[in-house]
Amino acid sequence: RPCERVGVYIPGGSAPLPSTAIMTAIPARVAGVEEIILCSPAKSNGIPDPVVLAAARIADVDRVFAVGGAQAIAAMAYGTESVPAVDMVCGPGNLFVTLAKKLVYGDVGIDGLYGPTETLIIADSSANPTLCAADLLAQAEHDALARPVLVCTSEPLGEQVAREVETRLRRLSRESVARASVEGQGTIALVETTEQAIHLANLFAPEHMCLAVRDPWSWVGKIKNAGAVFLGEFSHEVLGDYVAGPSHVMPTSGTARFNSGVGVHKFLKTIPVIALDDAESMELSQTAAVIARAEGLTAHAEAAEIRQELA
Repeated sequence: RPCERVGVYIPGGSAPLPSTAIMTAIPARVAGVEEIILCSPAKSNGIPDPVVLAAARIADVDRVFAVGGAQAIAAMAYGTESVPAVDMVCGPGNLFVTLAKKLVYGDVGIDGLYGPTETLIIADSSANPTLCAADLLAQAEHDALARPVLVCTSEPLGEQVAREVETRLRRLSRESVARASVEGQGTIALVETTEQAIHLANLFAPEHMCLAVRDPWSWVGKIKNAGAVFLGEFSHEVLGDYVAGPSHVMPTSGTARFNSGVGVHKFLKTIPVIALDDAESMELSQTAAVIARAEGLTAHAEAAEIRQELA
């Protein structure tokens, strides 16, 4: 069964994210969620960014509230005079939003806890250094704490990518953000084999894992931990951000070891239904009573045994 009411949080800080509105609300709607509300910070005119509002309309969001930050998470979790309480809060945000989601978890469901975005590219000597650099910077421009990582088996490739990153940085409208990310969080790691690169990547468990190697399909079976995997240089991560299909709201900070990205399944609950006939109940009640007495729960045992007496 789907959740009845879901709250979507859409950041509105340095860059509006209409794509995130679409990629959280649409899976919820497909799952059958009855009501979807959305919270996003107001701009100077008192309403959220117009592109976020347009995305909310496309995604069939029921109501939008101009509220952001940790207070938006609290409002959706517990309700206010105007904002209804929801069953689940989903969507990314800054550190305060993430900590707020962590605090309200248990009172409401959450889709996950999302840190700064990250991309890990595994590349061999066949990779195009310009494409590798472009993909790393596409992540770096998100946030000064974004983590662009290259793990390669070719030292010349690593050197070419580093030069290309520096050249392309100067052209970016968000150069200062991307440069802070590259210099503070960026890494180029050199390993001997693709097997070693895959091993490191699985330990890192990145949000996005990109395989810029010969025959990328041959390595898919080795990948254990990743939010999403992008095969080849033309199945690039930016397509995943916007148009490839799966939601781009994916596990970060190593949580791909145990969590998956937002999808229809996030908004569904499984409810077991038990219906035994009398004969089956009598047979299983004997076993249940034995286990209950082993646990010292005599009321449990008697509740099973009394039905045998009534049979």
